Formats: sequence, C-alpha cells, structure tokens
Amino acid sequence: MADPPVAVVNACTRDGEGGSPTAVVIDDATLTDDDRHAIARRTGTSHTAFIDTSTADAPMARFFTSAGELTNCGHGIIAAQAVLLHRSGATEHHGSLGTAGRTFATTAIGRHNGIEVWFDQGVIALADHADATAGGIIAALDLQRADIAADVRVASPGTPRLLVPVRNHLTLLSMQPDFDRLATECRRLGYLGCFTYALPPTARTAAARMFAPAIGVNEDIANANSVGCLAAHLLDTSGNGEIEIHQGDTLRRPSSIFASATCTGSGIVARIGGVVDFGPPIDLRAPKPSSHLPWR
Repeated sequence: MADPPVAVVNACTRDGEGGSPTAVVIDDATLTDDDRHAIARRTGTSHTAFIDTSTADAPMARFFTSAGELTNCGHGIIAAQAVLLHRSGATEHHGSLGTAGRTFATTAIGRHNGIEVWFDQGVIALADHADATAGGIIAALDLQRADIAADVRVASPGTPRLLVPVRNHLTLLSMQPDFDRLATECRRLGYLGCFTYALPPTARTAAARMFAPAIGVNEDIANANSVGCLAAHLLDTSGNGEIEIHQGDTLRRPSSIFASATCTGSGIVARIGGVVDFGPPIDLRAPKPSSHLPWR
C-alpha cells in the first residue's frame, strides 16, 4: 500500500498559537482498517481523521488513535471540516459531516487567523450516580476527595466520560495521574476518559485537562466533545451553558474550545467551536508534499 498524503493541521488554537496537531487523510477506498490503524500510529498525532468525500450526501469521517477506532472525535470533526473548506476554495460553508451512526451540522468560515468551525453536538445525556463509582478513578487521577470541588458527573454525547471538578487551577496543573490504573478503571466503568476542570466563580473561561489512556491518549491537548458535555452540565446546574475552555498548557500546546448548550424538547444539546490553523496558504489537493504544511 502506498501511503496517502496526510495533512497535519492544528485544531482549536488559542490566539493563533498551539492547538492539537490532527492528521487528516482524504480516504482511499483501497485502504483497509488495518491500513488506517497503521497510518494513525505513524502520524505522530493523537488522532487521525479519514474523510470519504465520495458519498452522495455528506462527507463521512472516521477517527483513529494509536489504540484503534473511535466512534466520534470533536476536534477531529473541526479539523476535518476545515480541511474540506480549504479544499473547496470557498471562504464559508454550511453543511454536514457524517460519522459512525450520526450526522453533524457544521459551519466553517475562513478568518484572518485560520478557519473557524462549529458543529452541533446533539443531545448530551447526564447522569448523577458517578460519585458512588468513581473512588478508584479519583485516586488514579492523583486526587484526594478534598481536591474535588463538587459532585463528579457522567456525561455522554454518545460515549460516556467523567466530569471531575477540582478546587482550583493549581490542583489541576499539579495532577500526575497513574495512567495504567486510570485506563483500567475507565475500562471497568465504561468511560472514555476523565475531563478534569477548574471553574472560576464568575468568569465563563475555565481551564481543563482530559485524560483518556483507555483509548491510547494519556492527555489530550483539546477535547471538544467534553467541552460540550461541560457546557450541558453547567446549563443543567447553573442555568448558563456558555463556556470557553483552555487546555494544553501542561503540554505546551495551548488550545481554546467554545461551547454553548441549550435546552430542547429532546434534551440538552451543545454547539462546539474552534479555530484551525493552516499557516501559509497550501494546496491539500497537491499530489506531492507541500513545503508549507507537515505531511507524513
């Protein structure tokens, strides 16, 4: 198999810097899942999005980490939609992107600092029973009960994860999880990972860290789906579902993700946004590597 071109873009940048390096591949029908998994392991990024543009309706995306395939990836959706807009040569697009079993409404707009992408996450299920089952996870996160600022909660936009509020920013930054133990606990309880966050008393900008060793990502630079889950939780508990989350500082890759949650007849839904940085203009359709964008 000849490797297809792989564009590596920075998803969910903050003030034009950082972001999560995300590999994006225009999928080839000759690729097998083993091929896709092998490519994902070699890209050097935490996530790889494979986009099938041959479908009659919306383009379809699949997401892989070094550990295997994911049913969904929020910052992967943002990266993929930015790549599709760039390929089209347009400055704005309102459409949709399909993933395993779901289709997401998306908006992509060219800005001076990159491509701004928003997508509708859909209904987020919130559960209140997490505290009784999370003791092992709290210890694996390198936390004590006194470090927890409020009740932990399970949130699921399709795959459940644990929302863990810590008492302050210093507690958040000083965490050194036991990733092997955390992976075991998450698999035992069926969680994708743990989204830990420090929420200021009044400001709508908060800091967070996402740990997901069970899917091969010890710490995520940007986890857009979890930000949408947090927005849903905040709307449910405080009535305000607007939030901006800063991630990646401990990894020296600052990221910023925006989310807005609203109540509907079907439940709480969220809209998630971020900016993708391409650097200088490039041609992702070029048959050979571009000097302006990392290719692997």
